[in-house]
Amino acid sequence: MTVTAPSVGEPEQLEPQAAPALRGARRVRRLVPAAVAALSGVLLYVSFPPRTLWWLALPAFALFGWTLRDRTWKAGLGLGYLFGLGFLLPLLVWTGVEVGSGPWLALVAVEALFVALVGAGITLVSRLPAWPVWAATLWIAGEAARARAPFGGFPWGKIAFGQADGVFLPLAAVGGTPVIGFAVVLCGFGLYEIVRVAVDGRRAGGTLRRGAALTALLSLAVPLVGALAARSLVSDKAEHGTTTVAVVQGNVPRSGLEFNAQRRAVLDYHARETERLAAKVEAGKAPRPDLVLWPENSSDIDPFANVDAAAVIQGAAQAIGAPISVGAVVERDGKMYNEQILWDPDKGPVDTYDKRQVQPFGEYLPLRSLLDVINKNWTSMVRQDFSRGHEPGVFTMADAKVGLVTCYEAAFDWTVRSTVTEGAQLISVPSNNATFDRSEMTYQQLAMSRVRAVEHSRTVTVPVTSGVSAIIMPDGKITQRTGMFVADSLVQKVPLRSYETPATRLGTLPELLLVLVAACGLGWAVTSAARGRRGSGDDQDVRADEQDVTEEQDVTEAAR
Repeated sequence: MTVTAPSVGEPEQLEPQAAPALRGARRVRRLVPAAVAALSGVLLYVSFPPRTLWWLALPAFALFGWTLRDRTWKAGLGLGYLFGLGFLLPLLVWTGVEVGSGPWLALVAVEALFVALVGAGITLVSRLPAWPVWAATLWIAGEAARARAPFGGFPWGKIAFGQADGVFLPLAAVGGTPVIGFAVVLCGFGLYEIVRVAVDGRRAGGTLRRGAALTALLSLAVPLVGALAARSLVSDKAEHGTTTVAVVQGNVPRSGLEFNAQRRAVLDYHARETERLAAKVEAGKAPRPDLVLWPENSSDIDPFANVDAAAVIQGAAQAIGAPISVGAVVERDGKMYNEQILWDPDKGPVDTYDKRQVQPFGEYLPLRSLLDVINKNWTSMVRQDFSRGHEPGVFTMADAKVGLVTCYEAAFDWTVRSTVTEGAQLISVPSNNATFDRSEMTYQQLAMSRVRAVEHSRTVTVPVTSGVSAIIMPDGKITQRTGMFVADSLVQKVPLRSYETPATRLGTLPELLLVLVAACGLGWAVTSAARGRRGSGDDQDVRADEQDVTEEQDVTEAAR
């Protein structure tokens, strides 16, 4: 029997058993990219601390690139959102440790929107020559936007913060977190492009497209070579002598938000641990520190308003015989400040630094009236909003200039850099992680400090109320660290440095350039797509009809 092929637009009537098979094939074709996008986001999460699997970021972006290439922008929007959910849902689970799942899910839902927009943009630039470059710049543009909006931004989850143990870390000294992130994402997309070009070449009988193959190889090779070359910028050499620093972790009575109800106990714990260290020094069991660093919230009792709290701090400073940087909550002119106080053993408080990057929904509550209607428990946890400081904090402690970056501020490029440009020779990141119990948040934040050490070629100390406290050398290596929920102290001689890395000198310029490149690539892609639609709209419709007919014929033959 002779079967006549149907003409375009008049498909053959499918046999009953063929129609479900066709619908199933189409459903699978839609679901596979969605599943891969979500799972590749999870793979990216697994590359982050406390794990040291930094290299998993490359296959994560390779798979993400596979899901996006040659898709419509609408598909890219959905696939990008799924990738963002797969990445951010587990990464930020710590935000719901004490306040419940509502705020955690709301934060992830908003942050994943930025990834969705990036996904849509990547589908457009994936049709351009050297598309991995354009796509990587778009990712950095998304990170730049996420670090600034809404409510001052939330940079947590920058790709650079997952690379503290990786080969790309030296790039921090070249251009900061944007350059690290660009290199990693470019390598990931380049890895996918290598596989794609190889597969296409095999299908074409072993013929490779030289331009595409060269682009793929360079996308992988250039960032790796650049990272190796950047090692020359990393140094632990003391340029202005050394100082012996002590990091004190006093611990807290118990974890959770309720520990703030025991503010005096927290202060006493830190004073007691400092006095214990002083006894070790007198016994010759520990070197004498030149300066002592306490964590954020080590005195939630205002020592300027409470004579007893001031006496406790003064006693600790005199016992150790060195200036102490004390994390305190103070009230001034009717406003609350998260403040670092420089406490001299002879003169008492001589300098202060007010935290500038105040955490939304933690230290102040945007949309308070709206949230009060939704859930009064959330608003009751932030009873009074903290005010922002405006000047970088650099304390002169025993002839060393110490830059202060309080906890959440370590996630922001400009807050850390400003202390170095103001003369900081070492950096302290006093933090309070007791609220988040034993979650991954502590290790994620510690990785940020390691990146900052390399970015600005400075020793970074991390005093934390409940752990993990650490001393990090300018090459990003942790030389000492404490456990969690223990009282402990760390003492070490560290180098004082004034050298400014290219990242310190350039500031936000590398990020701005990458964002401009992303904008140019997106504009080129949109213009090219518009011209293509005007010129070949009818041809595309015909090809789409022909493809549908071919698929139906294939399924019909399979059913028969």
